[in-house]
Amino acid sequence: MLRMCLTAAFVFVLDRISKWLVLDVIDLPSVGGIDVLPPVLNLRMAWNFGVNFGLLADDSALVRWSLITVALAITLAVAFWMRNERGAAARISAGVLIGGALGNVFDRIAYGAVADFLNMSCCGIDNPYSFNVADVAIFIGAAGLILSTGNGAKSS
Repeated sequence: MLRMCLTAAFVFVLDRISKWLVLDVIDLPSVGGIDVLPPVLNLRMAWNFGVNFGLLADDSALVRWSLITVALAITLAVAFWMRNERGAAARISAGVLIGGALGNVFDRIAYGAVADFLNMSCCGIDNPYSFNVADVAIFIGAAGLILSTGNGAKSS
């Protein structure tokens, strides 16, 4: 459990640092956008009131607190699931997922929405969506859990 908690704390801090840099140092909400390595990597400010790709986007307190509650419930469920998991990969993956989820929960509590700022496009496709470090962590953590647990995975 310690490995999972330390990983979650590391990811959470990494997410907070990235958002501090974007929101407070660069002031991306005022700037709007910065081309870093166009078109592959750009900074584009977006406030996400919903879930992925703006689904369930609503600026109401009910939606905001419902999403916070769901994220915390999933975080607790993953932590509870990992209490008997002995595999290092599964615990690290769970920590990555939990750290990302808590990063986005922090945003919803502090700002009322999730701060998204990373935008990637490629090969003539202009991606209109932005995401953040926490979103990447949630995706990587979930994929890691799928790959490191279940029938084909071996615990060490």
